[in-house]
Amino acid sequence: MLQAITVVLYGAIVSAVSFFAVYFLVPVMIKRLVASGHVVQDYHKPDKPKVPRPAGPALMAGIAASEIILYILTLDSSVLAILFTTAIAFVVGLVDDRKVMPGWFKPGALLLAAIPIIVLGAHPDHLNLIFGRVFIPLLYIPLVFIVIPIAGNTINSIDVLNGVASGFLIIATIPLLVSIAIFGNQDTFLAALPLLFTTLAFYKYHKFPSRIFPGDSGTVLLGALFGALAVAGSSEIIGVIVLLPAVMNSFLFLASVKKIIEHRQVKARPVTLLGDFRLAASKDKSAPITLVRLILADGPLGEREIGIQIFKLAVFAAIMALASIGIQYYFLKDVIR
Repeated sequence: MLQAITVVLYGAIVSAVSFFAVYFLVPVMIKRLVASGHVVQDYHKPDKPKVPRPAGPALMAGIAASEIILYILTLDSSVLAILFTTAIAFVVGLVDDRKVMPGWFKPGALLLAAIPIIVLGAHPDHLNLIFGRVFIPLLYIPLVFIVIPIAGNTINSIDVLNGVASGFLIIATIPLLVSIAIFGNQDTFLAALPLLFTTLAFYKYHKFPSRIFPGDSGTVLLGALFGALAVAGSSEIIGVIVLLPAVMNSFLFLASVKKIIEHRQVKARPVTLLGDFRLAASKDKSAPITLVRLILADGPLGEREIGIQIFKLAVFAAIMALASIGIQYYFLKDVIR
């Protein structure tokens, strides 16, 4: 009973710190970014408003504050590993915010973000599959080097329209939390709460019409945090399932351009903007295939409508993930007791 009260108390603390830190810091970031001229045009709106970017520093501050408090309360090195991984990913994204880097930069540099998880031993020695568990103590290390860059770049790639990345991540985080609560440990579960509450607070400002964009520093750090939590919480397969729409988006893009390249360096755009400010699928055969382009295959849609379609896909993936958790629990219940 005492342990349960402690978990609830710690959870309430880190959730409140992460939520309110971001909730109050983002408006400050908006004013400072506008004053310093760090704005980009939102070309999908009639008046093409200038939107401040990036919100990454505010997101990092909220996550760092909550994770540091959690480490002080628990002294769990896994919490430090998750924090360091997120911080390194933030720096990688911030560099890309300041200067357009080559396509290999983010996935290559994010290999560094995997190191804290390995050095501090935050990863398990087994992999939970749908129908069982595989013991892979040595093979798990290269798996970590794969998961973190993919997760960071996947969330970065789904940041295509107002509110999509943050809204998608809110939906995706719920099954992840359920999985960690069942298959992980309580400290990792507590460390996962700031991801949900940071994103919830940020969504208020990022939803359509966006008042601020996360930038690469924001999306990459959130993606890397998601990946780190999936690894530390023995929830890798669940993480993959729930991110399937975003993974599909990245795969389609890479398969069509046939090389790693920054989205900003693509000359032929996958969608075109119509006179009524709806978006339509590009008819240019050289344009990359993306999730948004597939959604628009049936006809033009407004930006908000496309976001709703992506959220529907996210909900479907979340339902599949929850069903998979139920199957995993059935086969692993004797192991995790």
